[in-house]
Amino acid sequence: MADLQTTATVEHNAPGAEHSEPSVFGFNAGGWVALAMLFVFAILLTKKVPAAIAAALDRKIEAIRGQLSEAENLRKEAEALKAEYAAKSAAAEKEAAAMVERARNEAEGLLEKARKDADALVERRTRMAEEKIAAEERAAVQQLRASATEAATRAAAALIAERVDAKADASLVDKAIKELGR
Repeated sequence: MADLQTTATVEHNAPGAEHSEPSVFGFNAGGWVALAMLFVFAILLTKKVPAAIAAALDRKIEAIRGQLSEAENLRKEAEALKAEYAAKSAAAEKEAAAMVERARNEAEGLLEKARKDADALVERRTRMAEEKIAAEERAAVQQLRASATEAATRAAAALIAERVDAKADASLVDKAIKELGR
């Protein structure tokens, strides 16, 4: 058998050897393939396969359109949420700025009140110190006057005692009595 194959191979590959293709009912292999293809296409057309494929594709297209529509709606909702949160963020920033401004004004008011209170306290304490100093000065002046009056009285008494004797004393007493009688 190996001899037959080698002979056929040799004859087939031999130069100048003519080769003929096998055929059935006058159709070679290419013709049968073409005929089979026509038969398959005829079956497909009679079973309405292209219409089924088109309907499946149409359903798929409709599903994709629905998904695109849903995606568009989700995008719009996301944009609306983004805008809402942006507005809330802006409002929160504005409110925070207002709170900071109120706190700053309140702090300035408290600081001004503290300054005024401190100034008033310093003024009161200064006034109290000045009044205390003035009272001490008056007391010192009164004490000095009292001391001066006492010293003057002693000095006058000493001078009178030295210069006035009993006779002059009686004349002074008489004179004082006359003045009281007037």
